[in-house]
Amino acid sequence: MSNQLDTTNDAMAESCERCGRETPHNVAVELKTESKTGNNVAYSREPYRISTCHVCGAERSIRMNNA
Repeated sequence: MSNQLDTTNDAMAESCERCGRETPHNVAVELKTESKTGNNVAYSREPYRISTCHVCGAERSIRMNNA
């Protein structure tokens, strides 16, 4: 389960591993639930940066909080 917090419609130029060059990307921040079981499910959400390439559609997800 993920909750989308913020999405920008303006594309950002980023390096795409699949394309092998700088391409426009959509970037969003999502809260993802990491634990599927147990009593702490409601508290196990972590922020992730999601970037999607406009050219090839590759999506990269990076956890933003490594605490």
